[in-house]
Amino acid sequence: MRYKRGRQIPDAEGDMTPMIDMTFQLIAFFMILINFSEGDQNQLIRLPASELAKPPDTAPAWPITLQMTARGTVFYGVDEFTMENLRPVLEVEKELISRRGGDFRNTTIIIRADRYAKTGRVQELIRLCQTVGFEKFTLRAKQESP
Repeated sequence: MRYKRGRQIPDAEGDMTPMIDMTFQLIAFFMILINFSEGDQNQLIRLPASELAKPPDTAPAWPITLQMTARGTVFYGVDEFTMENLRPVLEVEKELISRRGGDFRNTTIIIRADRYAKTGRVQELIRLCQTVGFEKFTLRAKQESP
């Protein structure tokens, strides 16, 4: 095919609508699939089984998740602390919650203790949190299958 001089070749443009549509469908699909409630759980912690364990009715407003290992150390986020080193971290969290306009007394401390963690160490952790000023606690356990 010959083109005359001065005449332009038409530009080929692809229709991006199907690609954009598929991208939004994939985003919606993954938003439905992802379970963010398990994002703060450490796989090293094996929860004890309990017949009384049930999922919470509502999510706490200002949760702080502390995960106690069988050795008695505590994970906060990805960092591992001893009981002595955890107090300054909790005080900083208390200050941050107060600065964000929240009431640290309404903060729920979620304790995920390993099934082999000593009960006395869990009680020490609760006492430590109480000395900092936190008042609400939730203990996690794995729901026993019937």
